[in-house]
Parts: sequence; C-alpha cells; structure tokens
Amino acid sequence: MNGHWSLDDRLARSLREVPFEVPAGAAAVTVRLSYDRSQGVIDLGCAGPGGFRGWSGGARDTYTIGPAWATPGYLPGEPEPGTWHVWLRLHRIPPQGLDYALDVTVHRTPPPEPSEAAEPPRGERPPRRAIPDLEGLRWYAGDFHAHTVHSDGSLTVAELAELARGRGLDFLAVTDHNTISHHPWLAGTGRDITLIPGQEVTTDRGHANVFGEVGWVDFREPADSWVEHAERAGGLISVNHPLGADCAWLLPITRRPRVAEVWSSGWWDRRWGAPLAWADAWRDDVIAIGGSDFHQHGSDGLPGTPTTWVLAEDPAAVLDGVRAGRTAVSTGPDGPLLLRLGDELIALDADGLVLVRPDGTRQVVRGERALLPAIDGPHRLETYENEVIALCA
Repeated sequence: MNGHWSLDDRLARSLREVPFEVPAGAAAVTVRLSYDRSQGVIDLGCAGPGGFRGWSGGARDTYTIGPAWATPGYLPGEPEPGTWHVWLRLHRIPPQGLDYALDVTVHRTPPPEPSEAAEPPRGERPPRRAIPDLEGLRWYAGDFHAHTVHSDGSLTVAELAELARGRGLDFLAVTDHNTISHHPWLAGTGRDITLIPGQEVTTDRGHANVFGEVGWVDFREPADSWVEHAERAGGLISVNHPLGADCAWLLPITRRPRVAEVWSSGWWDRRWGAPLAWADAWRDDVIAIGGSDFHQHGSDGLPGTPTTWVLAEDPAAVLDGVRAGRTAVSTGPDGPLLLRLGDELIALDADGLVLVRPDGTRQVVRGERALLPAIDGPHRLETYENEVIALCA
C-alpha cells in the first residue's frame, strides 16, 4: 500500500487506523512502514480484534507479533482472526506532505525469534547513604522516568536495571511510551533493585506517567480518562516535564493529578524558576517527584539525575509513600539532600546552601548534617545564585 499524508490530514486527525484482515490459522503478522525520515515522523502501532497489541511510536519501522514472541513494544500472543489495524500517528508532516509505503505480511509459519541480548555483567552497588529512619520507614532513592528498547530507549530492561543499580538507586519506574510490553520483564532481572511498572502516556500535547500494574492506558482518550483509569486500577498518575519544549503539558484536564514531575533532567538551568512557579499554579498541594527521562547514554540525564527520595516501608511500597506526599528530590544519589523528619528537616551535605521555607524566609545551612525547624509546605535548598539544589515536600 502506497500513500501520501498532507499537513491537512494531520490537523484533521493525527491518528489513522489502516485495517487489514488476518485469517484463521495465521502464525504471525509483520508490518513494515517506510517513508523519508529526514522529512517527517510517522508513529507506528497496532490493534487486533481484541484491542491493543503494541506501540513503537517513531522508534521503529517494522514489527512482528506472534504467539511466542513479539517485537519490543508489542504484545506476543496468538494472532486472532479478524480485522486488525495498523496505527499511524502523523507526528510530524511537512507542508509539502509525506509519501509512505505500508506492507503487511501474514505468516503461515512462525518467523524465527531474534536472538536475545546477553545479560549485562553485575557490578558493585555503591553504599547507601546514612539517613535516619522515621517510625519504621526508610528513605529510598529512585527515579520515576526511564525508557528501554520497548519504546525509544537503547537498553534492555536488564541493562537499564544494572545501570540504575550501579548508580545507587533502590527503585526505578520503567515508563516506555504507550505500551506495557516491558512489564513481564521487570520482575526477573535479579538485580537488587525494585522496578516499578509504568507507562508514559504520550501525545503531541502532553505526556503523563501512569505507575502500577493497571493495564494499558489508552492514549487516544482524553486526559481525564487517564486519571480515572489509574485511580480505578489502583495506580498513580503524574504529569511529566510540564514545561518540556515540544512535549510540554498543553492538554485540557478537569481533575489535575496531585503528583507532578516538577524536576526533570531537562531543567538545565535551575536558576530558572518556571518549574516551581508552574507547580504552585498547578495545585497548592502538589507532590513533587523527579525523572531523568533516560533513553540512552549521551542524550539524557543518567538514571537518578535527578533522584527522587521516598519515605516508605520498603522499595516495593514507594507508590504508597508518594501518595502520602513523603517525597524529596535531589540532583543525584549523592547530591545535597533535604528531608523531612516529622517537625524537623535534615540537610545532608548542604553546608553553605540556603534553605528556603514556604513563607519565603531563608536560612544558611551550617554543617554537613544539620537539623532545622520545618513548617507546613514544601521547602528547598538553593545556592546563593538561586539555583535549586534540592526539593522537600
């Protein structure tokens, strides 16, 4: 099938569904999309008669779905007979339009499974920081935003887990775009790090992470439905990088999620106060978390840049800690840290930094381990140049 998409097509309806038939007894389905990638971006996905079967966005131009294996981003399983759809999202279409070719192959015999990537070697985990426990709870270090080969990342789940563990993280949310194909791989890494199932619900006008085993969240629906889905299934939703260039949050939403990725790795100059101003305007009780949005070495912050700290019973319970608002964010696992301990704050490795309280009062931190009085509301550490170094709920 050959065709042409115009800019008018994109503006009229960005997601297009191309139907094709799968007969009974089919062993697998392969879809190939080709177009001039120097001119635009067409995202790729798939639905079967029973619903969602996968998404790879602009990261791939080919996928295969069979009973025993599927291309990362897609769900393996028997190809149901009936009408399937190739999903094409017209992400970037230039004014002159974009030619494309789409080829669908229905296999009578299963194609060979690609060889699996070798397991990464196990390295040493840095020692945990000496942080006081609080009433049986402990502060755990982690990251709420990272990607693998199941969307547009370059690492396997095991490689990502090893990288995050080697950075000293206790937990990591794996949040591939518009898919849950990575979820079955999270529990079996054996890397001494808790991997939280997540998905980054991704549209042209905003992204949100949904955490937990909640099933696939339909990015085609309005954002309010994502919130309802997460709550109904016992998950948690966070608005991502709300000021993030061409992926800033622009979607209408009635019920604003309380959790927000206030600090992302894209906050390059933290003297720029817009993320804090956005958080204040979003909700007066916002729960700030951070996310590296790691995809591959050299293009994003490493896992834990920034690091989110959660006070919880154990790493598997960090989502409960986030719901309760027990969070803090630092530049990295070893960066200066500000944590709430009841009615007090503890500032670690923060000598000479400035504590900023919710009422605007400021105080210089003295010493590498300082106890300071706290009031209700979020606190932060800054440099003398107003560069944000740490956040605390």
